[in-house]
Amino acid sequence: MDVAKTISRFGIAITLACVTQPGFAQRTEAREGGTYLRYLNDSETGEPRRAPPTLLMSFGGEPVRAVMDTGSTGIVVAASSIPNIDNLRQIGPGTLTYSSSGRIMRGRWVETIVTIGGSNDQSVTTKPIAVLAVERIDCVPNARNCEPSDAPRHVAMMGIGFAREGDHQSQSTPDKNPFLNLPGMGTMAAPGPLRRGYVVTRAGVHVGLTAANTRGNYHVVQLQRAADGRDWGPLPACISVDDGTPACGTALIDTGVSVMYLTLPADREAERTEGARGGETLAPGARLSIRFGDAAAARPPGYGFAAGDTANAAAPERIVMVGGAKRPTFVNTSVHALNAFDYLYDADAGTVGFHMIDR
Repeated sequence: MDVAKTISRFGIAITLACVTQPGFAQRTEAREGGTYLRYLNDSETGEPRRAPPTLLMSFGGEPVRAVMDTGSTGIVVAASSIPNIDNLRQIGPGTLTYSSSGRIMRGRWVETIVTIGGSNDQSVTTKPIAVLAVERIDCVPNARNCEPSDAPRHVAMMGIGFAREGDHQSQSTPDKNPFLNLPGMGTMAAPGPLRRGYVVTRAGVHVGLTAANTRGNYHVVQLQRAADGRDWGPLPACISVDDGTPACGTALIDTGVSVMYLTLPADREAERTEGARGGETLAPGARLSIRFGDAAAARPPGYGFAAGDTANAAAPERIVMVGGAKRPTFVNTSVHALNAFDYLYDADAGTVGFHMIDR
């Protein structure tokens, strides 16, 4: 798909109005309708990104520091971080499971506006959206990283991803995505003046797509519409090890984790893994190649690296093999992928774009 055709549909640029919230410098940077939020943990010196990015969130009280997570959808926050929570509209009980860690967040959905800010004193404020106020944490059996808690106070995840309903997140629908529910934005069926989407870089995120913040040589992949028509399907991808025959499935660009999770057919991984069953990793030196889009694409965007190559910033700190005879081919890239490309998601057109970074 031609990016020039995509950005020509953006229409009239607008400036987002920012609703005052305590704890934020009230100055919204307009970039032909979009807003740029620099991460709180950006080095400002161009250093590679090795940890999940963080931004500030406020629900009318003091801001909390939250991970910006493209691997989930919806805001998940400790109930204690939401002032006057009992006076908000109560939607009902809620549950969200993070498959990478095994944490099960349990609480209630409440409706509120949310202000999200970056280190550059810029912020955006959502329309009223449902937020999961967490009151308890449980763990799945054999969870990788989970401790139960009856009254968690340090939970703050800002999920901005898509196609997550099928991964233990049935309630994670696009109407809960804070970056798709801002003033000036419409819906998939009726787009608004400001195009729904974002551009994620290793230093910050552009919220709302415009001709200005999508300028550049993006390699675009068209997504399939989800069966329920409310969202888009997952990102297709083909993966090969040591230049072998590719296995095709799906990919998740996940800024919420620093470890890669990889599922391959048994015959593709057998000779290049190490460790005990259930804790296998891709062996150091194994060359991994990931290509995004349809298997028949002539020049698909993608990247590659050798496992354990510390000199390559796109290589994750660890590659965990997730086995199982019935599991389809899948890769969770980890946040290290942002050292290989800027990542664009257009929720109106159903496209994902990759702007490769020269290293």
